[in-house]
Amino acid sequence: MLQPAAIDGLEFARSAGVLKGRLGIESLPRLVQSGCSGLVLDFVLTGEINERGKPELGLEASGSVRLQCQRCLGEVEYPLRFEVQLELAASEAEILAADDDVDRVLAGRDMSVAALVEDELLLALPMVPKHEHCQAAAGTNEGSGPSAFQALAALKRLNK
Repeated sequence: MLQPAAIDGLEFARSAGVLKGRLGIESLPRLVQSGCSGLVLDFVLTGEINERGKPELGLEASGSVRLQCQRCLGEVEYPLRFEVQLELAASEAEILAADDDVDRVLAGRDMSVAALVEDELLLALPMVPKHEHCQAAAGTNEGSGPSAFQALAALKRLNK
């Protein structure tokens, strides 16, 4: 898949730029390292000046990714859909000094769109991915015998 180019963040916001694209897993190395696979993500990045007069990037993305279920260790398909507004800051000091709930990123002349999307995608993933109706959680592992707690209860009854 074609990886989008870098943007000049401030110029993109001031000119109300719009960039549409699609990213595959090959464009997102940190996502691969976290164990994700099979990602295809469509996104729209827009630039604007917000109501406070500050340059801002809007990001909308949707797609799906395969994660590892933390209950049964099988694959789980996780749908993704998120929207974020990111105010552009001139310096790290400005970000650290801010005393509000506005999400900010450091503006630059060469901002990687893929890295920006990947940052927000990593934040959108669940901390503990799992199937909605996981067989491991329901205890329906056929042929696996009694659970450790059931065996412990049986030993406890024998010692009485």
